[in-house]
Amino acid sequence: MLYFEPWKKALIGLILLTGLSAMAPNFFYERVREATLAQEELARYEAAPANSSVEPPAGLVERAAQWPSWLPNGVVNLGLDLQGGSYFLLEAQLEQAYAARLESLQEAMGPALRDQGVRRYRARVVNDEELVVRITNAEDMETAGRVLRGLAEPVGGGLLAGGASSNITVVEGADQSWRITLTDAAQEEIDNRTMASAIEVVRSRVDGLGVREPTVQRQGRNRILLQLPGANDVNVDELTKVAKLEFRMVDEGVSQADIAAGRVPRNVELVPSVERIGDQPANVVPVFTKVDITGDSLAEAFQDFDQNGLPGVTIRFDASGARAFARITRGNVGRRFAMVLDGEVLSAPEIRTPIVDGSAIITGSFSVESANALAVNLRSGNLPVEISVEESSVVGPELGADSIAAGQIACIVGFVLVLIYMALSYGLFGLLANLALLLNVALIFGALSMLGATLTLPGIAGIVLTIGMAVDANVLVFERIREELRRNRGVVRAIETGYRQALSAIIDANVTTFIAAIILFAIGSGPVKGFAVTLAIGIVTSVFTAVMLTRFFVSLWYDYARPKTLEL
Repeated sequence: MLYFEPWKKALIGLILLTGLSAMAPNFFYERVREATLAQEELARYEAAPANSSVEPPAGLVERAAQWPSWLPNGVVNLGLDLQGGSYFLLEAQLEQAYAARLESLQEAMGPALRDQGVRRYRARVVNDEELVVRITNAEDMETAGRVLRGLAEPVGGGLLAGGASSNITVVEGADQSWRITLTDAAQEEIDNRTMASAIEVVRSRVDGLGVREPTVQRQGRNRILLQLPGANDVNVDELTKVAKLEFRMVDEGVSQADIAAGRVPRNVELVPSVERIGDQPANVVPVFTKVDITGDSLAEAFQDFDQNGLPGVTIRFDASGARAFARITRGNVGRRFAMVLDGEVLSAPEIRTPIVDGSAIITGSFSVESANALAVNLRSGNLPVEISVEESSVVGPELGADSIAAGQIACIVGFVLVLIYMALSYGLFGLLANLALLLNVALIFGALSMLGATLTLPGIAGIVLTIGMAVDANVLVFERIREELRRNRGVVRAIETGYRQALSAIIDANVTTFIAAIILFAIGSGPVKGFAVTLAIGIVTSVFTAVMLTRFFVSLWYDYARPKTLEL
């Protein structure tokens, strides 16, 4: 076991070189992070056409050049408890989801009532929690009640649509009316579905803005905890924006004089605009109320540049949206098609030729940054309900600095004590184990850097624990070697037997601990996940350094010294 084939030596060298190279950027943490962010931003400007007049901000090129792009640039991300950042507690307006469900019932009941001869009624949603249906003719009350109760559906895929499994309750009210409310089970199902959707949208938008390792998780019934490590200037309004996108035709027949005189057709509304459209005032555009295509048909959106080199957002529709877009552009050549986002016209370009590939570009008064932010909002989807900010704060780095200092002291003290113990207990072999232990820590940070993992205070505890576990493996090996030496075995045989007999115990102990780390990561959240990640990585590197690397060092020593006896 003391002989290493050339390919094994090459593999060990490759692993060490890869790990040390990945770990090295952490020694230049701030410089690497600033340069990486600048390089990502600069890449968007470099994508502009040659005739573009858009220039990158001053100093961006210099910031990007602080760290060569061909070098490894992965660093260990520090969690909110170590480096500070932004903290938000968001609240979803779930009542809006209830109202939307009742409104869908209102649409569905019309044909059902008419099929049963009930044609005269009035319906409206009251306080986002109740659908009131007033029946004009008293003789239709019983029929209407039967129809409305028939709209009930099972909650959560239940087999029965009555009792607790029904999604609605229908009771007779005053003034010849029926009152429809959602059951508790239905509200809970809507809550879970809406919150899951909102969390995914917020997470997608945060990822799109380049924030590393955010925490986005549900808290209670209708709140979302959002933690953004290292981000102190986040515009939370961009993350919680509804971003309702609509495509509507512009009414070319409405002139500026008509607008000034208030002569606007009933099917046309004046929508604020970010740019001047034709001969219309710069602040309003007359667009038809009919929505030709909604944002739900949007398949892709990304920051791009138009034919004049100005920033914009390229959008592509899905199959149904592309067919609708092709139909509209074929029948309206020469007319303007408005892109309305959140009640504001971003752009209303003239349709010059039919567009059959379902792709278009939104232009307007954009910068590269604002166009990228818009693209993030569009491609991340619409929030199902409005989200408000209940709490917000910027966590300063003071606590993080104290935590890092305390963690460093704990690591250094524990590390030094372990090194001293190993050197005094096992002599030269202890020194070789100490060298492997140093490389083990370097490999842990290299792996964290390559994975882009976040280091939290519990994560530091995981690293300290793996240091102790790596020493345990070496102690098992060295004690086995001592036993063989007491039996008067030769040096080579004692070393080989010691490693071979200790291997199974080392593997068993580390596999069980690794399984525990996986379980912690699967069911834990936040700090628990941070601990599990460093523990799992540390187990893998510890087995490598204790079983393979120290044996390799011992092999090199033996080839050089060729000792006849061994004192251990």
